[in-house]
Amino acid sequence: MKTDRLTYSFLNVRDRLHRNALRILKNDEDAKDALQDTFYNLWKNEPPASDTEARNKLFTVLRNICIDRLRRRQTVPINESDLGEITVQPGFSEDMERLETLLSTGLTQIQREIYTFAVHDCLEYEEIASRLNMTVEAVRMNMSRARKRIRDNYKKLNR
Repeated sequence: MKTDRLTYSFLNVRDRLHRNALRILKNDEDAKDALQDTFYNLWKNEPPASDTEARNKLFTVLRNICIDRLRRRQTVPINESDLGEITVQPGFSEDMERLETLLSTGLTQIQREIYTFAVHDCLEYEEIASRLNMTVEAVRMNMSRARKRIRDNYKKLNR
């Protein structure tokens, strides 16, 4: 029975794939699951043209699946029942406001307005541009400069 290129390549590099997944995920069961997901994702798509292409796709898809699994581990879903248990420590919001004020030192007035609209009011750049009678590109540029200034101020604080 003749096997296709993908299956042949998978069988030849399965141990290397497993070691790569294990190195990234640090868990044997997760690594095995990632291998299965990799093969399935490639199996349902167009077959590779060569053995080299099949091997390259296997390693690339495996890496992406492992990264996705790591990202999913870091996120914690919030249930509505958990919301009742959240308490804010006294003085926490004042400390955050002071920190934000300290970090935004050196921003121009327009950068501060754009930052506030984008971060606190969650407005899109188009909406901010229409409110401030600016172009979207100007809003992006000012927001980029504001972020850079805040990042630089943060680095200075952590020295």
